Amino acid sequence: MGMKILVLALFALAYNLIFGYVGLLAFGHAAFYGASAYVTAHAAAAWGLPTELCILLGVMVATAIGALFGWLAIRRQGLYFAMITLALAQIIYFYAVQAPWTHGEDGIQSVPRGMLFGVIDLSNTLNMYYVTLAVFLAGFAFIYRIIHSPFGQTLKSIRENEPRAISLGYSTDRFKLIAFTLSAMLSGVAGGLKAIIFQLASLADVFFMTSADVLLMTLIGGVGTLLGPVVGAAVLVTLQRELATLGAWVVVVQGIIFVLCVLFLRKGIIGTLEEFLANRAERKAQQTADHTEAATKITAAQ
Repeated sequence: MGMKILVLALFALAYNLIFGYVGLLAFGHAAFYGASAYVTAHAAAAWGLPTELCILLGVMVATAIGALFGWLAIRRQGLYFAMITLALAQIIYFYAVQAPWTHGEDGIQSVPRGMLFGVIDLSNTLNMYYVTLAVFLAGFAFIYRIIHSPFGQTLKSIRENEPRAISLGYSTDRFKLIAFTLSAMLSGVAGGLKAIIFQLASLADVFFMTSADVLLMTLIGGVGTLLGPVVGAAVLVTLQRELATLGAWVVVVQGIIFVLCVLFLRKGIIGTLEEFLANRAERKAQQTADHTEAATKITAAQ
């Protein structure tokens, strides 16, 4: 469960990069996640390549698909952008259904974990967990660096007021394409890692519901927050585990929870918490200023 949370948290962080910091609502991130999972699994199971090379191949394929999809989609905005990404992702899904090397509904099973760098035995669950944690922390640090860089500030300006950013001389389409490609790359890292951890790549990885789940994780945790996607992933995985006995009703319960979050936690768990703490700090600062002003008046009167 811990490794699943870490993988999905990395996936959600990748999605939040374009949704939370660029303002691009995409419905096709399962294409990058699933494509990387399939390529990684096939390279390990059929070609017997080293684990690190398998994941690298998956990430390269996901990045290439992301660059292509981004180039085709970023010329549109809003609902049109979302529908284009969904349509493109469905192409990947139907390819996975038809291609012989993906094994259709059976998927690629019994993927060997192998040895990382020829030293670390990934068949050991504890070793696999620590490797997953290290990759997640590296991805988190990468996202943090992007957000707090001049590039990240430009992305935020595009989200807030794209015409203004254009008037300042920024090529907003180029920035959005770079961000979209980076998001696809990180999604590929999560997908490749998932194939090694669970030793499986299946149609569920490229299915529309995977894109919906990553959107749900981001919204529950908090759009445009650094820790929000991580919290959202933990909440969603925990719900799926605890509600597993409900069968098909799990989706209905998830939908109800999503609606409640939208109604009562519009900024997500972390976003609402940050707003509450900021308001409390502001009230304390105002009270301190009022007390200081009152004390000054009393002193002056004396």
